[in-house]
Amino acid sequence: MHLEQEKIPDGCSSAGAGSGEFHVYRHLRRREYQRQDFMDAMAEKQRLDEEFQKKLERNKMVAEEQTAKRRRKRQKLKEKKLQAKKNKLEQKKQEKEPDQSQEQVSSEDDEEDSKEEEEKEDDAEEPSFVMGRG
Repeated sequence: MHLEQEKIPDGCSSAGAGSGEFHVYRHLRRREYQRQDFMDAMAEKQRLDEEFQKKLERNKMVAEEQTAKRRRKRQKLKEKKLQAKKNKLEQKKQEKEPDQSQEQVSSEDDEEDSKEEEEKEDDAEEPSFVMGRG
């Protein structure tokens, strides 16, 4: 028996891929690298977003703590002022009861109270900024 060989045209290789296949491979490889880079960039972005959210939460907690602390301080001051006012009224009542001749002292206290109220009203009317200046 005689083995017949196929006739292959000259200049063509029978083994491996042709020269046109290299460009397809190169394109696929480039796309895969781009996909990996995109995945890495997305993972980094997600990590940074999570860190940012944690930082926001920490800042929010600190701000809330400061606000609560200031609120307690304001409340204490308010209570002290009310207590001082009550004490003052009680003193006035005690002064009036035993001796009615000390009306002058109480009128002076009333004048001081009215002055304080006028000062509070004046403070309330003052603007917190100066117009015309930039």
